[in-house]
Amino acid sequence: MTSGEETDRSVMNVETVYHEVNSRNGWASFYQSIRSECETFEYTCNESKKPQNKNLNRYRDVAPYDHTRIILKRGVCDYIHANLIRVDHAGRQYILTQGPLPNTVSHFWLMVWEQNSRAVLMLNKIIEKNQIKCHQYFPLDDVKPTLTFEDVSIKVDYISKKESSDYTTRTLRITDLESNDSREVLHFHYTTWPDFGVPQRPTAFLRFLADIRKSGALDQNVGPPVVHCSAGIGRSGTFCLVDACLVLIEKYGLNALNIRHELLEMRRSRMGLIQTPEQLCFSYAAIIQGAKQLPLENMDMNNETTHDEIITYDEMNNKSNHPLEKDDEPPPLPPPRGESLTRSMMADLSPDGSTDNDEGGPPDKPLPSEPPNHVELSDTNLSTSISNYVCEQNADDGVVLDEGLSNDAENSILTNNSPSNSDAKGEVRRRKTEKNERLATQIREMKRRRKEMEEWQKFKRSLFNPLKISLGIGIGGGIIAICYYLYMRS
Repeated sequence: MTSGEETDRSVMNVETVYHEVNSRNGWASFYQSIRSECETFEYTCNESKKPQNKNLNRYRDVAPYDHTRIILKRGVCDYIHANLIRVDHAGRQYILTQGPLPNTVSHFWLMVWEQNSRAVLMLNKIIEKNQIKCHQYFPLDDVKPTLTFEDVSIKVDYISKKESSDYTTRTLRITDLESNDSREVLHFHYTTWPDFGVPQRPTAFLRFLADIRKSGALDQNVGPPVVHCSAGIGRSGTFCLVDACLVLIEKYGLNALNIRHELLEMRRSRMGLIQTPEQLCFSYAAIIQGAKQLPLENMDMNNETTHDEIITYDEMNNKSNHPLEKDDEPPPLPPPRGESLTRSMMADLSPDGSTDNDEGGPPDKPLPSEPPNHVELSDTNLSTSISNYVCEQNADDGVVLDEGLSNDAENSILTNNSPSNSDAKGEVRRRKTEKNERLATQIREMKRRRKEMEEWQKFKRSLFNPLKISLGIGIGGGIIAICYYLYMRS
């Protein structure tokens, strides 16, 4: 059997699973089975919970495991929110991290230097849906071409950039100010991948991956690439799963690839990798299409997906060009805890829904959760479309405190145009209406209390008025009496 036949055999195994799950609208339950199995993991996250490290985390419920966390060697702090993901049988390793905060940018670049990383893969935009998802941590040619971090003795300089339709490639130079050594680092910035969502089709993503592979940034003779989105688990996990699985198909063509197993193993190194059923479905689709174009390094970078490929992909996923797909993400429900009630109300009432955590304060909202473990969001209610829409909100510069009922599930329902989801849409509208009614009730209660307070103040003033008049009359009468007495004596 030739290597090409072996590759076709392994692709068919993956494709069979893909079509089987797709045919029964089974991505929600398939994804849920992975989540459930991961709940048995007993890995600790003690370092992230230490008081001095809490404000270094973007999300309060996404933490790096202790056994795979990256340890900084220089500076006053050895903690950074990052994990090393090793896929040894694929010869791959990745550092997955959150989008840098204002107070962690220097730690981020120190990690890049110390880990000998030759590339940073950024899968989010700085601002998404009017929310800051990540601090501006890299230098720009027209604004600030040099960033210097005195606390870790690191300097980063902008050199050049190359624009593509879906991503930008920047060449940066990182310098260790203690030794004066320096090296170039490539910054690959994918700009059309929405948080909790997926690219429209695998082709553009595969071109992005092919370009990164050609650069040598994923090779074993250099340090692991630093991969991040906002939380460092959804989009970042999808990227790593697709790349590693394509390596395995190319390397062991005859062997059946078990994508589910590979994802479970990667989740042993960092929690929550791949956040939605849509991202899992997209991973399968990208692996299937990428396997047919191996090796990716020889992929025609200027070749667009053929019309037939687009139609096939869209039909497989019941996908239509819904206008919502143009959005990056909607804001999620506010945090459920009572201590966050006031903050949630203020966020809802404010124009942008953001708080002031951009200054590096501790996180105060959780990452919007993954689809819940109940029947309401079962396979018949969850869209199998590969769409560019779902959610995360930041309270801190992008902190979704972003990586209630998970809006990723709600928005997946919204992006499904099939008639069977009309009830689900009605349910979403009902919940939003109930939320607005609760908020309106709270506002009315606040106004009522304020009115009562104003009336009480007015009543107190009314009590003081007669007293003031009496005092005035008494004082005036006393003065007149004294004057009369003095006059009579004289």
